[in-house]
Amino acid sequence: MKTVGFVISDLVSEKRRGLLPEDIKDIKHHSKVYVEAGYGEVLGINDIEYEEMGVQICSHEEALKQDIICDLKVGNASYLEQLTPQQAVFGWIHAEGNEELVDRLCQNKLTVIAWEDLYEANRHVFWENNHIAGQAAVLHAFTLFGKFPKRLKVALIGRGNVSMGAYEILISLGAEVSIYNRERVKYLSEEIDQFDVVVNGVLWNKSREDHLIYRKDLKRMKNNAMIIDVSADTAGAIESSRPTGLEDPIYKLDGVLHYVVDHTPSIFFHSASESISKEVVRYIDYLIEDNIKNQTTLSNAVIIKDGHVINEKVRKSMNRKGLINEKIKF
Repeated sequence: MKTVGFVISDLVSEKRRGLLPEDIKDIKHHSKVYVEAGYGEVLGINDIEYEEMGVQICSHEEALKQDIICDLKVGNASYLEQLTPQQAVFGWIHAEGNEELVDRLCQNKLTVIAWEDLYEANRHVFWENNHIAGQAAVLHAFTLFGKFPKRLKVALIGRGNVSMGAYEILISLGAEVSIYNRERVKYLSEEIDQFDVVVNGVLWNKSREDHLIYRKDLKRMKNNAMIIDVSADTAGAIESSRPTGLEDPIYKLDGVLHYVVDHTPSIFFHSASESISKEVVRYIDYLIEDNIKNQTTLSNAVIIKDGHVINEKVRKSMNRKGLINEKIKF
């Protein structure tokens, strides 16, 4: 049997939590779950509520000693060098194109299960969190824009969960929205001067060198226009994008306001935590029983195994060949 430790993220503005007391009832081996003291405080949940459900409350240091570390924002973790071989991390990684992070994960021969790669029936397990991402980004960005969406012309890139979350808010607040799906997106660059706001909900393949909106296109946008890049990929679909945080969410470039916050669901952390926890508990017993290989969704989400990169997308995105080892199968 393995143990699972739930730790508070090192990212200060990250208020979402991966496990709520009401969902622990769905975990068979709840005594193998260790939760960092104060884990639920930001949600108004005290440690006793977790203990009453049969999990162990422990220090941050003790949580990090467990076999599997569950952390929503592993990519922001400062503790990776403290972990030892045979340990695993379970959370959002976003390893593609992040050579430094992959190097840290591989050096300690860790196993990495990436939440961004958890799919069932071609739908992302955390689709509801993604929906909230689009909603939260639009609501927050417009408060910083200083303009109400009503009658503004908005270009929306994509039709996935993120984009549809943004669409719901934009339409409800009176914006005139033009959706650029796969068929239409090639026309965006030509028509970009028509819009007050461009919202991107498309996750960009890190191996691509092209963009949907180039830096040069900014000069053709309306004066004081805004780009809301919910996907927040550095020079991804939007060449001029660089991820920001909630503490300093915007910057201006060539007269265009950029909002590129990379964890917008944390703005509505109560709602996001509820949606995340109910999905996370479905996999905990497989992790504890060390039965990942018999759970297709989990096994497909393993991107690094014992320090070896096994995910093809991550392998292709890496620039330093020394990090890439032969693919290891379960």
